[in-house]
Amino acid sequence: MDKRVIMFCGKGGVGKTTCAAATALHFATSGKRTLIISTDLTPSLRDIFEIESGGKLVEVTEDLYLHEIGYDEIREMWERKFGPEVYEVFSTFVDIAYPDFVDFVASILPGIRDEFMVDYIKELSESGEYKAIVWDTAPAGQTLGLLQMPAIINQHLKPAPRIYSALKTGKRGKRSIMQVIRGWEELSNKDIEFLKTGVEFNLVTIPEALAVRQLDGIFDELRRYGLEIDRVIINQVIREPDSEFLRDRMTMQQGYIEEIVQFSLRLNSFSSKIGYGKPCRFLPLFSYEIRGIERLKEVERFLFAELSSALPINPSAIG
Repeated sequence: MDKRVIMFCGKGGVGKTTCAAATALHFATSGKRTLIISTDLTPSLRDIFEIESGGKLVEVTEDLYLHEIGYDEIREMWERKFGPEVYEVFSTFVDIAYPDFVDFVASILPGIRDEFMVDYIKELSESGEYKAIVWDTAPAGQTLGLLQMPAIINQHLKPAPRIYSALKTGKRGKRSIMQVIRGWEELSNKDIEFLKTGVEFNLVTIPEALAVRQLDGIFDELRRYGLEIDRVIINQVIREPDSEFLRDRMTMQQGYIEEIVQFSLRLNSFSSKIGYGKPCRFLPLFSYEIRGIERLKEVERFLFAELSSALPINPSAIG
């Protein structure tokens, strides 16, 4: 584990949360104090771990803690840290009450909230409280928006000096508006650097047409902001078909698996642990639902097995 934060992304329904839960369990059972955190506004981590109730931070097992961050909590945390300062800028030229302003930001400017989410995870990582932080994200579209936000806000802040230079101070604060703006720009730069150097990106997909067709788009969007995919995980792979239906499905999957491997070859900064591209991990199609610690251990076994034993296809056949 080269980076403290291990993130799982991909389209909805491909198994991101399952992979994140099994990875967090692996680190915790290895003696690392681990936090698994979800930024999906419709999270399912508690269901996978079969946790019925509890507070915001739940102890799952020894050394494993779970935190699902919902919409209201994100809003509250953002307001506590950044709300008054952002209001300080807006209130210099808009006559708006603070509660109305917070509602406005939460509903009209969700990107600012996303910027805070990245900053919050960065602070968790830097605190050293956890040896590993496993990040279960929302479906691809929402996650890409979240990851792009620091760079977008940074870009939008560049013309700010021309716009705000005439504003000396806020209505209530002692700092000049330009000092506040420069502070935001510095924060955005730090968040961008954190995403580039402090987060391991795991892309989860399945060997089906709709999922495979999205890979290039996801990769291009990440690359646009200087972010790299570290590992591709192919889920729901049929390995031992025992019916004509499963044999047909396995044949169909093989073509898409080859496409995904070829996709991985196009990614930069590869480590050649298995002879081609970045390591692709393969998870089988289980005959049962993955819920609870014992079944998550089955997923963990495949995610952390020796690479050579995890391949459902012959690498030499890929070309």
